[in-house]
Amino acid sequence: MKRVTMAMTAAALLATGAWAGQAQRAARPRALPTLAAPNRLPATQALFDAYVRDRKMPGIAAAFGIGDVDPIFVSAGRIADDSTVAAGPDTLWRIYSMTKPVTAMAAMILVEEGKLGLDQPVSDILPAFRNMRVLTDPANSLASRPAARPITVRHLLTHTAGLGYNIVTKGPLLKEYERLGILPGAANALIEEQARRVRPTSLQAFADRVATLPLIADPGTRWSYSIGLDVLGAVVERASGMPFDRFLQRRIFTPLRMTSTYFTVPAGEAGRFATNYAFIGANPFQPDPRGTNRVVADPARTSVYLRPPSFPYGGAGLVSSARDYDRFLHMLQNGGELDGARVMKPATARLAMSNLLPTGVTFQGIGGGTGGTQGAGTPMGYGAGGSVYLADRPGGPSKGTYGWGGAAGTIAYIDPVKRVRGTIMVNYFPAERWPLRQDVPTALARDFVTVR
Repeated sequence: MKRVTMAMTAAALLATGAWAGQAQRAARPRALPTLAAPNRLPATQALFDAYVRDRKMPGIAAAFGIGDVDPIFVSAGRIADDSTVAAGPDTLWRIYSMTKPVTAMAAMILVEEGKLGLDQPVSDILPAFRNMRVLTDPANSLASRPAARPITVRHLLTHTAGLGYNIVTKGPLLKEYERLGILPGAANALIEEQARRVRPTSLQAFADRVATLPLIADPGTRWSYSIGLDVLGAVVERASGMPFDRFLQRRIFTPLRMTSTYFTVPAGEAGRFATNYAFIGANPFQPDPRGTNRVVADPARTSVYLRPPSFPYGGAGLVSSARDYDRFLHMLQNGGELDGARVMKPATARLAMSNLLPTGVTFQGIGGGTGGTQGAGTPMGYGAGGSVYLADRPGGPSKGTYGWGGAAGTIAYIDPVKRVRGTIMVNYFPAERWPLRQDVPTALARDFVTVR
């Protein structure tokens, strides 16, 4: 019973400030036994059960960890409305923009090895980016002028390169992105059929095509959500001398034993792949207590993710499980190492999760269905592919907390001071349809109070 109490307390601390004075590394704790989730985090389990019971989602799975104790998994429901398979730690979910931190860490490995520099011009690696131009009237035309400075690796890592994104860009530039197939992502088979008609068929061809289009701002002057991490995948590919997806497999997934993370879901694993949904209607962001406007967006049995993508999308292409993504976060929390496998040096991990924004640039949060970190009244910066808290949030994340989310509702974060981490997996559009970011910390806090 003592071990159960320790587990419940540890996970609940993810939502409180109780571990703020224990940031130093202690002796490695013993692994906790596997126990039924309802006996470990009852309030969090009740929250997940209620979400499923009220038809807000068919299923949900999460992993919460502290220090080197094994993660606590909490789940509820099924992988689809028409499935009898329970959602759990090894269910496969579309993580969309939670791919970005993975791509960013791949680039940081190359920075550590001296094959890339944070402030190195991208044109050193991809010559097509040598003479970039900037829009002068973005709302009305493609008129442009020469860029004031080159795009650097830092700019790609932090969404300050001046690049656009088909999910947020508007006006004439959006039409050009659509015409040239600058569409690095997959939604369902119907949309994919249309996108493949115009999308480049290789990562390098994609990057070269991006370089022909004007920027929305001078590099290093403005934070704007972008395809920067997709272009960075091409940089990693060229600088490492191996295909981008192979680099991820060799340098991150295999060492960390992430055996459920894919750009293409193998046919033999499709039975544990969740269906993706979408909320439709006049305003899909408004409450619908019974979830009656939820429709299938990408059925798992015929998912677009069962087919290889046009190229590996470094910004939004991966499918993963709660167990796998927790291992990625655990590695970062541990300073680049997990279970004897060193992926990067501690100094590299710390740098990657620090504020890397160019001087004078700020990050205020983002929403609108992207799944990214929303503004919460706490000063924030931006690191390698994820947001960074610049100050403690009373009763919440510590200064230095790093994380990002995905367009289908997934959430991931690391608090390096308390040495805690969390991964939450769901699949529906839009990402902000339900207040998971607010409800989960509240439930975890209740678990802590109950145990204490």
